[in-house]
Amino acid sequence: MRLLHTSDWHLGRAFHRVSMLGAQAEFIGHLLATVREREVDAVIVSGDVYDRAVPPLAAVELFDDALHRLAELGVPTVMISGNHDSARRLGVGAGLIDRAGVHLRTEPSAVATPVVLADAHGDVAFYGLPYLEPALVKDEFGVEKAGHEAVLTAAMNRVRADLATRPAGTRGVVLAHAFVTGGRASDSERDITVGGVAAVPAGIFDGADYVALGHLHGCQTLTERVRYSGSPLAYSFSEADHRKSMWLIDLAADGAVTAERLDCPVPRPLARIRGTLEELLADPDLDRHADAWVEATLTDAVRPPEPMARLTERFPHTLSLVFAPEHAPDDPRLSYARRLAGRSDQQIAQDFVAHVRGAGPDEREAAVLREAFDAVRADAAAREVAK
Repeated sequence: MRLLHTSDWHLGRAFHRVSMLGAQAEFIGHLLATVREREVDAVIVSGDVYDRAVPPLAAVELFDDALHRLAELGVPTVMISGNHDSARRLGVGAGLIDRAGVHLRTEPSAVATPVVLADAHGDVAFYGLPYLEPALVKDEFGVEKAGHEAVLTAAMNRVRADLATRPAGTRGVVLAHAFVTGGRASDSERDITVGGVAAVPAGIFDGADYVALGHLHGCQTLTERVRYSGSPLAYSFSEADHRKSMWLIDLAADGAVTAERLDCPVPRPLARIRGTLEELLADPDLDRHADAWVEATLTDAVRPPEPMARLTERFPHTLSLVFAPEHAPDDPRLSYARRLAGRSDQQIAQDFVAHVRGAGPDEREAAVLREAFDAVRADAAAREVAK
């Protein structure tokens, strides 16, 4: 069976205030053309269809158009919800849409109810594991303490139990939206650290012939059977070096996996340039970025006048301007934001405790801080789901 694995469409998202709807529509057209040209048997979309729980109307219309065009092709499609989606909204009408061959899986309670498709070699069971917010699903999965590893393990135990009841030779494909150990993050993924450590080991998915992951925006191979497709478009300058693509997966009769990486259309290249303003305006090597979306980091000791206006004369598509004067690391003029860059909420809080009383928190106090942050994030997630 030939599968096309994609994820993280983020319909409705802008790139530094530039609408991406046109580029997203172009990607949908590219996906449909690929399905036809490469004779794909099933499309799998591993979450974050939308960029937010209540997407703009234009994004909903684009998704609706995509569903109709996929249904017209007669090629089954399996989709799950991600942490950016409202599972309840995305799943509205799932039963009716199911009849058209587009299978939405957004309910945690249905993780062990697969979409079963068949090829010449027998059945392939597709199990959809939507994003599982630990604090909201721990009771459903009967785990004592909310955590990503605990709820995903419980979900996969249900999947393995169901797969064991299927006819011999049934192959299993799992769609999941999660942060799996070994994956490389970028700046454009929403944090999912509620419930303690966010990353889960790839071994959780043992027993599946192929695991189609979503959440991380870079295309990645964790094992031959466990892969991220990544987002089809770049949504932050941290993705400037990404090669945006989809996975074309051939699943053999014995469950063996053959993967081919297929490139996605690039609406405009990304470039990150760094130096003083005068260097950036004069360097001939930067001519190649004239048509790119540009993030410029200025290292001038003193902020120059009208930097954006001057940069856009040479780089018309400059979208982001960052000031990073080249001072010594301990220079007091370093901004508070720069000193906190790359540090988690937990680390910042622990540093504050150490600053105030001269000693950092002990193990018990660190656990209290962690529980407090988890409670705040869980409350925010619950409000998002309730929207």
